[in-house]
This record gives sequence, structure tokens and C-alpha cells, in this order.
Amino acid sequence: MRIPLTRYGWPEVVVFPAVVLAVMVVLLLVGIAHLPLWTVLLVEAVLAVVLLWLLSFFRDPYRLPPLDSRNLLAPADGRITDIEILDEDASRTEPTLRIGIFLSIFDAHINRAPCNVRVEKIAYKKGLYKNAKNPESAKVNESNDVHLVRTDNPRDKLIVRQISGAIARRIVCETRQGRELAGGEKFGMIKFGSRTELYVPIRQNQKCLAEVGDKIKAGVTVLVRYE
Repeated sequence: MRIPLTRYGWPEVVVFPAVVLAVMVVLLLVGIAHLPLWTVLLVEAVLAVVLLWLLSFFRDPYRLPPLDSRNLLAPADGRITDIEILDEDASRTEPTLRIGIFLSIFDAHINRAPCNVRVEKIAYKKGLYKNAKNPESAKVNESNDVHLVRTDNPRDKLIVRQISGAIARRIVCETRQGRELAGGEKFGMIKFGSRTELYVPIRQNQKCLAEVGDKIKAGVTVLVRYE
């Protein structure tokens, strides 16, 4: 039977709920003798909500990616906060479309491949932990760039950038250089509120289907399509 919790959450997915459960048991056994019943029940209810949220945060929802090699799928759950065209500069040789996705503490935080790709390299950068809603956080926050090459035509080079937020303190990336990923395949997560960006070279036969404000699902929502 499939357990709908991600392995990327270990050990937090065990330790944090265990601590909350222990506090709930102690409160029930000890607190009821020294506190009013309504106080005990209120605190127990709050702790139960915290426990449910902890388990929900590390959920691993089943996703069935659309089988179309023309699609670039969302690499993360969340809401699109910004879409920008970046000009050529020292770090890129052609105009690039950047799509920013903010993941709240209530979104599933698993990252997925946007299409069939091969991992070209992975570049981790230490940084700050500013609010991930702000696009500027991508420049200064802790981040991890997963450089990808499409294995279908066109063989464009893509980047999925995992960015820590004000609450997030750990980026998990379990893929490696040279590995091939199928569209929608899981490769990591960012723990406790974060940002994910998708970088795509601009092509004439390409259409951006995403709009600022869209609520999206990783491995399901189509952000860009090659015509």
C-alpha cells in the first residue's frame, strides 16, 4: 500500500509528529489534573491541528502527467507570482522566459521535472532567507539550480531553481548529473515555504500558457507548450 508521505521529509516527518503526539499525551495525563478541562481540550485541539498540518506538509500526492512531449509542466505546486523575459547576458546566450512560483506552507513542496530531461549539472548556492514571494529573493536566498536538457526535440536547456524562503531552511535534491528524468518525475523538495523558478529559452514555436495569479500543480499544469 502506498503511503502518501514523501521520503524527502525524513526525519522530520517522523520526529516532529512524534514530539507533538508526546506533548498531547503528557498534557492529557498531567494537565487534566491541574488545569480546567476546557483549557486542556483547547490546547489539545490546537496541537491536533498542528499535527495534521505537519503530516499535510509532507504529503506526496499522486500525479498523472499528461503524455505530450510538447508540454513543459509546472515543477512545483503553488501560485505564479511573476513571469519575466530575461535578456541575454553573461550567464545566458539567448532570451529566456522565467516563471516564478511561490509555495506557501499549505502547498505540497515536492519538485518535479518539467518534461523528459537529462540532468546536465547541479549548482548549489548559499544565501539568505528572505520572503520567497519577492522575485528578488532568487538573487540573494539559498538556492539550488538543476540544469536540464530536454531529451525530446527541441533539445532546449532548462533550469529549475529551488529557492529557500523566510521559513524554509533546507533544500532537498536527490537527482544527480547524467540522470534522466521523465516529465513529472519527482527529484526533491524544499521544506517549509519556498519558491521555485522555471527558466526556458524563448522560441518562435512556443507559447506560454501561464498567467500571474494562476494556482498550479506540479507535474500536471502545463506552463509552456511547443506548437
